[in-house]
Amino acid sequence: MEFITLGLGRWLHVMAGVLWIGLLYYFNFVQVPALAAANKDTPPTSAGITKHVAPRALLYFRWAAVVTWLAGAMILGQALLAVFTFSGGPGLYPIGIGAWLGTVMLFNVWVLIWPNQKKILGFVSATDEEKAKARRVAFLASRTNTMLSIPMLFMMVASHGVFRGPGIFG
Repeated sequence: MEFITLGLGRWLHVMAGVLWIGLLYYFNFVQVPALAAANKDTPPTSAGITKHVAPRALLYFRWAAVVTWLAGAMILGQALLAVFTFSGGPGLYPIGIGAWLGTVMLFNVWVLIWPNQKKILGFVSATDEEKAKARRVAFLASRTNTMLSIPMLFMMVASHGVFRGPGIFG
């Protein structure tokens, strides 16, 4: 039974992670530049993206982050504390680093990106000044997550033995 749970947990962790990081890259490399271009049109043509695409993408984005983190915690099970405190020995360091990066990224999604996106998209009332500040905070948090995703993905893959060999994690 533990094998089935672990296998299901890994599958869920990977699939939710692909969705989370895929949407992160979509926002940073596709939607942000597309919105900038659409807002330069006369009249601006970004309404379809902000009204229909962004809310749905943000829904999947934030919940994929939660599922990814929870499935990762489920996979680690009793080793969770050792991984987060780096007390399980050098073999767990890569996954510990990846877990911490993923935790910071989850924090950014729920504490910085989502509350500010609600202002930007008009889900909560905000002045133009508050929306301008919200755009900057959400943008910086999203770009930070994009940059953190690179070493996080590397550590995740490294923890599964893909990079094991002379001089690299063993």
